[in-house]
Amino acid sequence: MTAPVYQTVILGGGFTGLFTALHLAHQGYPRSVILIDRHDRFCFKPLLYEYFSGEMEADQVVPRYEELLQDSGVIFARDSVESIDLPGRRARLVGGDEYNYSNLVLALGSVTGYFGVEGAKENALPFRTREDAIEIDRQLRDRLQRAIFQRDPQQRRRLLTAVVIGGGPSGVEMAATLADFLPPWYGAIGGNPEEIRVVLVNHGEILEGDINSELRETAIEALRERTVPVEVITGAKVTAVHPDSLEYERDDRTEILPAGTMIWTTGTSTHPLIRSLAIPKEHRDRQGRLTVTPTLQLPDFPEVFAGGDLAVAYPPESHNGEESEPEETQHPDNDGHNEKPLPPTAQVAYQQGAAIARNLRAIALGQELQPARVNLRGTLLKLGLNNAVVNLFNSIEIAGEPGHLIRQGTYLELLPTPLHNFKATTEWLRDEVIERHHPDVIKRAVQVAAVAGGVLVGAAIARRVARSLSDDR
Repeated sequence: MTAPVYQTVILGGGFTGLFTALHLAHQGYPRSVILIDRHDRFCFKPLLYEYFSGEMEADQVVPRYEELLQDSGVIFARDSVESIDLPGRRARLVGGDEYNYSNLVLALGSVTGYFGVEGAKENALPFRTREDAIEIDRQLRDRLQRAIFQRDPQQRRRLLTAVVIGGGPSGVEMAATLADFLPPWYGAIGGNPEEIRVVLVNHGEILEGDINSELRETAIEALRERTVPVEVITGAKVTAVHPDSLEYERDDRTEILPAGTMIWTTGTSTHPLIRSLAIPKEHRDRQGRLTVTPTLQLPDFPEVFAGGDLAVAYPPESHNGEESEPEETQHPDNDGHNEKPLPPTAQVAYQQGAAIARNLRAIALGQELQPARVNLRGTLLKLGLNNAVVNLFNSIEIAGEPGHLIRQGTYLELLPTPLHNFKATTEWLRDEVIERHHPDVIKRAVQVAAVAGGVLVGAAIARRVARSLSDDR
């Protein structure tokens, strides 16, 4: 008789996977933990734009797993997953290793979705990893250098045109970032910055159907106010991506947009391994993602937890304790839910990691499992260099440099590496100011922070304001 295996295997080192591992390490989990990812670095995706633009360093945005997990007791294996045998409780890696598990955490995320568009995979650059950022950087610099020596005005215009395909938050953030830093790049090598052209192409309206949709008007205005205004083309169905142009249909006409660089941000698809799992259709959504229980377990395999992009999770109740209201326009999924599932964002994924860790520990200690509580604090959208808009709890909108400071402070708080322990200096953004006091206090604090020059000064000022208000009570 085979002895039982008491170890937890985590597949995928994104927000859900890494934070599950870190929380298990911090809470004295009594079983061994193995984290498997094909990359050697964690990618803090919300700040990948800052890494790409040079606003932040690699060790801040894409730190190595070995550094993050040092002295944690978590074993890190760099490899890709080849197959998962759910009934046999076994994961096989491309390198040939096999891991049996008592519990499994599925955190593989999603993959870039090209949706059958001709030439998209071959000619458009995705933006999801450090390697993607490096490749986009390389291609943009190449196009700018070639444009300097190009005498044909049409060819130079093509080389200096960057097209972002997809008008969701990733596309808006990318277009705004390019429109701010490409002109100085080109000017630094002797070109005319005004010749830079950034175009955002989307099938519908930008931010349509997204949790950031309330920020659409602010985003549109910000795109117009960049160093070079972003040209926004909506109602355009992309039909092909060629090496030097984009083809799309609009108003029953086919149009060609010459471009030197095309960046694909238009959507994601379910990971092929997740599609291949022996999970019945009734426990998947229309995209093939896995529906999980309130405790983030698979209904058919309760020893398996799932979170992040590959999981469909519904909030058991709202933050204030009331039942979530179903969205009228939301169609029910295969499992009969009418309410809207949790969005696939970083703030959801990292909280799911903490919830999974708590329940794994509960299993190990024979305790009762608890539903995952996810607190949606609002949305944050980067709109160029040192510019952002935040929508706090769908009630307070702050834009410009103050919005940038709040966005930076919020994400810096979530950085997993102890080298960047900003938690103590940014708690005021969530606890002392945002959640407890009037919106005017927030605005005054962040405006002073903007003038004073940074998140750290802003934290000290706002903390004093919050404490004085608490003393008054």
